Amino acid sequence: MIHNLITRGQNLMRLALLSLSSLMLMPMMSNAADQNPAIAWDKIATGAMVLDVRTPEEFAEGHIANAVNIPFEQVAEEFAKRGIAKDAPVVLYCHSGRRSSIATKALVTAGYTQTYDGGGYSSLVEAQEAPAK
Repeated sequence: MIHNLITRGQNLMRLALLSLSSLMLMPMMSNAADQNPAIAWDKIATGAMVLDVRTPEEFAEGHIANAVNIPFEQVAEEFAKRGIAKDAPVVLYCHSGRRSSIATKALVTAGYTQTYDGGGYSSLVEAQEAPAK
């Protein structure tokens, strides 16, 4: 009887750990398709806010038209401070996609539901300049 209780307890613990593990992977899975420049431009064309999460110095060297610059470490706090709606569509980008990924995860964690990680600035610019196929 004690053996059965211990076995059940171990099985419940394994199930709990598996459940927690899958919850931790969900934010990563939701961004798995992000960083596709064509999708990013489609979202921008339909009115998504464009958010450059690079440093102000990088932003000053060149950025996408109408982009707002908020460094990646400050995104969630700034969105809350500015009262940006949690369902506002936003496309984020940086230099390579690393900081935009971090910023996207921060916004998703804060409850923003329409975020899209556009990836790197160069990729976005090249995709916009490429002729349509």
